[in-house]
Amino acid sequence: MARVLVVEDQRDLAALLVHNLELEGLDVRAVGDGREVLDLVRAWVPDLLILDLMLPGLDGFEVLRGVRGHTHDLPVLILSARGEEQDKIRGFRLDADQYVTKPFSLVELLERVHALLRRGARGSSNGHSALVSFGDIAIDETSRTVRRGGTLVTLPPKAFDLLLALARRDGRVASRMELLREVWGYGPLVLSRTVDSHVAELRRKLEADPANPRHIITVFKTGYRLDR
Repeated sequence: MARVLVVEDQRDLAALLVHNLELEGLDVRAVGDGREVLDLVRAWVPDLLILDLMLPGLDGFEVLRGVRGHTHDLPVLILSARGEEQDKIRGFRLDADQYVTKPFSLVELLERVHALLRRGARGSSNGHSALVSFGDIAIDETSRTVRRGGTLVTLPPKAFDLLLALARRDGRVASRMELLREVWGYGPLVLSRTVDSHVAELRRKLEADPANPRHIITVFKTGYRLDR
């Protein structure tokens, strides 16, 4: 049974989330104080974190920063009344997987929860060796690691997923919307800047000259492709 940790200080909303997630067959716990989250993540090891941003004790951004300092494998869905563009960008840069604003559709939220849990299950159950290489870069899909010239490169989970999505296309162009749907699970209202900022991160870490990339290529007014 998949485990979901809900971090929400509004008791009525937390109870609603717990009730509906349990109806979906999930094992759910809820806390209302950001200071409790990291210890629970370590001890209980949830499969998904649903995180409010406006919390007592420690705000959601700081909670997310602490969680990512402990693990990059835990999917995080931000659920917040803070819908400003800068809040979404900050959440994505701290490596949130999805961002849902309040008020929200419960049906849509549950679908996003199941999508993130399915993605996590695929990542943990994939037992075959899948190696992709270009230039001096080697991607190991099984261990979710990237090496450049034999040296391990640390990438946030979403940056790794983005790199893998480009590599699997064998040079074909991927539009920003395709990448947003495939990597982040989002629809047309999500900012394409999310993709662009992660591409910039990949170029900084993988390209010899990030300003003139040889491999992660921009296709004008369309998206990106990976040139091996």
